[in-house]
Amino acid sequence: MQDHRHLVVPPQSGRSIRVSRGDLIRIIDPKGQQVADLWAFTTEGKLDWLSTSHTRDINEKLFPVAGQCFYSANGVPMLTLVEDGSPGPHDMLFPACNPALYERAGFADHPNCQDNMLNALAREGIDLPFCPDPVDFFQNSLPEPDGHLDVYASINPPGGYVTLRAELDLLIVVTACSVDYYPTNGGVCTEIEIEVTSRLP
Repeated sequence: MQDHRHLVVPPQSGRSIRVSRGDLIRIIDPKGQQVADLWAFTTEGKLDWLSTSHTRDINEKLFPVAGQCFYSANGVPMLTLVEDGSPGPHDMLFPACNPALYERAGFADHPNCQDNMLNALAREGIDLPFCPDPVDFFQNSLPEPDGHLDVYASINPPGGYVTLRAELDLLIVVTACSVDYYPTNGGVCTEIEIEVTSRLP
């Protein structure tokens, strides 16, 4: 028997959900071209979190392929990429958008993924003094041959998704990226959906 949970992350916001080891987590972009930033944190013992730099180092790739893991800051497997139902690309080089980014662009007090993530953690009783770099699903920002980095409009189609398997009991935070003045999200911010499938005993 299976248990299914469904959560909608409204545009320019963030939500958290607790998952157990073995749960399948599907991150869905229902309307297409919307980037989903993801973080993962341990819920037992000493706090640990998904590290994009350690994931790149251990996998020796810019981004995992199906069957590979996302690793924690202590090098522990946290999530496995089970299925990539998106043409990609995805990103693990960029930080979350934050207040300073929007202020530089002339948009003070703009919704941003850093604050949305920290607020989602605060609702779970976790006070984090910094923001780890996220996994940016569906973000079209592959490095150019000369090393230049830019973010182009996502090519993820409506319904594009990724499926992850939890390798630990985790607190997952997902934000629907807030960038609406640049082509990142196709020029308009939309929602992200999360589906969690658990096997019941």
